[in-house]
Amino acid sequence: MSTWLITGCSTGLGRALSEAVVEAGHNAVVTARDVTKVADLAEANPDRVLAITLDVTKPEQVTDAVQKARERFDGIDVLVNNAGYGYRAAVEEGDDAEVRALFETHFFGSVSMIKAVLPDMRKRHSGAIVNISSIGVQLTPVGSGYYAAAKAAVEGMSGALHGELAPLGISVTVVEPGAFRTDFAGRSLVQSSTIIDDYADTAGRRRKENETMHGSQPGDPAKAGAAIVAAIESGEPPAFLLLGDDALFSYRFIAERRAKEVSVWETQTSSTNLDV
Repeated sequence: MSTWLITGCSTGLGRALSEAVVEAGHNAVVTARDVTKVADLAEANPDRVLAITLDVTKPEQVTDAVQKARERFDGIDVLVNNAGYGYRAAVEEGDDAEVRALFETHFFGSVSMIKAVLPDMRKRHSGAIVNISSIGVQLTPVGSGYYAAAKAAVEGMSGALHGELAPLGISVTVVEPGAFRTDFAGRSLVQSSTIIDDYADTAGRRRKENETMHGSQPGDPAKAGAAIVAAIESGEPPAFLLLGDDALFSYRFIAERRAKEVSVWETQTSSTNLDV
């Protein structure tokens, strides 16, 4: 039995993962900005689930959540940075304050959580960190540039963190889900108030009022939660994990297209070395 702390558990993948962790027999510290939305998980499993109010952009709540988890379960074995939301706007349309808030949640919030749990993990020379990203990092869809950038920042940090922590017995896993049947494209989706007509046929098609995928996404959140648990329980968690056939197809398509372009421009790439 291990103890998992999961951020953003009120709905979607965070909720499904919390349920999968409990079903697998582990302890779970389930968090949400509104703790009443996760209280039922603790009420159903009072011995193994602790529900805590947590906004990852508030340092005092991050510290408090980790301390309460330590007091209740004697430490955290697995941290899952899942808290977040979607944001849609053409790059020119993006509101500066909204974009900064997006990065505060996805990137800086994840960093705060990681820094809060690492001292104990380093002392034990064991632990696992799971950072939920998105296949959007690979696809960079029009209208989702800021969201893709925030997740790309998480992935860049995670790669370095993996190298720093592997010698200490701590794993780091980046998870890139495809489209799952959650409220991500519904209630959880934010978009800019600025609308520029020139982007109507590109970013404009992805605005909330034009959303066509919500409610028909192919991915099952419960299966995604079980897959993450299985990956961490494997003993050798992957540094990178795709979830969903759509994510797998997209990743391979982008990789093949990028490799072809690299080949086309290989001469120019190699022409930039100093002549010796």
